[in-house]
Amino acid sequence: MELTAMAEVSPELQQIHEKLGVRILQASNPQGDNVIALDRTDLRESFRVLKEDAELSFNFLSDITAVDYWKKQEPRFEVVYQLVSLKQRRRLRIRVGVPESEPRVDSLTPLWRGANFLEREVWDLYGIHFSDHPDLRRILLYDEFIGHPLRKDYPVNLWQPRVPERHVEGTFVDARSHNKLLRLQKNLAKKN
Repeated sequence: MELTAMAEVSPELQQIHEKLGVRILQASNPQGDNVIALDRTDLRESFRVLKEDAELSFNFLSDITAVDYWKKQEPRFEVVYQLVSLKQRRRLRIRVGVPESEPRVDSLTPLWRGANFLEREVWDLYGIHFSDHPDLRRILLYDEFIGHPLRKDYPVNLWQPRVPERHVEGTFVDARSHNKLLRLQKNLAKKN
């Protein structure tokens, strides 16, 4: 593990290092934020330790996002997790490098059900696959959308395929449209 200037490393980071050992690639404390870089090998087990260890107790996954370092550094992608220990009242940012040749990490949905939508968003926008995810499909864009728009090499002038209007009968949208049509017909009848 590479510790950034021993004086800057917090006691919390040293405690995490004792639990995870060689899985930690780097640890730092920029502006008072505890940040570690983890090896993506056996990632779910590392998170299980962070969540279930009584001393650490990082029991709340607040966010998952990604960064694309296209043409700036290797590995190209980094998945960034934000954990919170509600019991200890502290936060931890975890960075996991993901190579372009195999953009894949373990899914954390077995540990946190809330990871489901967060991982789907990262998949949708960056194209990073989450192994063993129960329902990995687009969440913000439509199924026919080509590519992943937050990748830095995504062409800004790419035309996406047009999709036919989808049937909405029996949905909230259909009921609202029907009610609006009835009001319009009623108002037109009053004017005549």
